[in-house]
Amino acid sequence: MYPDARGGSVIGSAESGHPGWPARLGPVRARAGVVALRPLWLRDGAAWRRIRLDDRDHLEQWEPSTPGSWKQRHTLTSWWTQWWSLRSLARRGQCLPFAITVDGAFGGQLTIGNVVRSALCSGWVGYWVASGYASGGVATAALGLAADHAFTAAGLHRLEATVRPENAASLRVLTKAGFRQEGLFLRYLHVAGAWRDHYCYATTTEDSGTGVVAGMVAAGLIDRE
Repeated sequence: MYPDARGGSVIGSAESGHPGWPARLGPVRARAGVVALRPLWLRDGAAWRRIRLDDRDHLEQWEPSTPGSWKQRHTLTSWWTQWWSLRSLARRGQCLPFAITVDGAFGGQLTIGNVVRSALCSGWVGYWVASGYASGGVATAALGLAADHAFTAAGLHRLEATVRPENAASLRVLTKAGFRQEGLFLRYLHVAGAWRDHYCYATTTEDSGTGVVAGMVAAGLIDRE
């Protein structure tokens, strides 16, 4: 295990061909509780299924359309397939998939995906949290931890996120984490029955200064544990 330059730890060798993975990040304290990131576990399936089924109205309106009903897409078999796919991609260095925990309990997911190295050194970031943590600073804290990790141990230069203009809560999260709006993608993704426009938000390591989490702490958004 070796330290992340901005908190947290990376499990494995610094000489790994997949820098920054696996990792445990945090904890930090948000209004809703103590927030940390860790690798997904197969046994997270029961909590994932319960939260996703309970929070359909909270989540489905923002997520890309996929085949099958919401219930069909949230069986334990579906979780096993998702977990295995993300684990395989992470082992190949193509994504960093995290569970978001609040006071030690599974509360959502954050994934840095489509990781490309070489001259681009970029990835996209997506996240969701249980509705019970809405407005509790959980997504903001998780994104801050992930961005710092991406720009240090994971060796990325740029992170992107796409979000519907109507998703005011996610826009606030991205802004607090230092992401800037770079453009509008017309009819970008099929969501909630139609092709929806999405803003493109992005940030680079030059924007992060002494650290995204440090900036959030200074702004009073979160506290260090």
